[in-house]
Amino acid sequence: MAHVFDERDPGVMELIGRVVEGARRNGRHSGICGQAPSDYPEFAAFLVEQGIDSISLNPDSILKITMRVLEMEEELAQQGDKRR
Repeated sequence: MAHVFDERDPGVMELIGRVVEGARRNGRHSGICGQAPSDYPEFAAFLVEQGIDSISLNPDSILKITMRVLEMEEELAQQGDKRR
């Protein structure tokens, strides 16, 4: 089934966004473990935009994705992130 599944599908991303928002609304930690944030920097950026608390990454992608996350967090701070 892996060849027909894409984590970046809009429906999947909407559901993940709802889960992250629900966790934040209820004072709960949200995190994700999986391949998508390591393979797709735009997916990691999406997670940051949603306000996720932690992202698990593969060792070979830590530097690249961490730099992207830092950029996203800085951009959100400059925009006056209202979620937190």
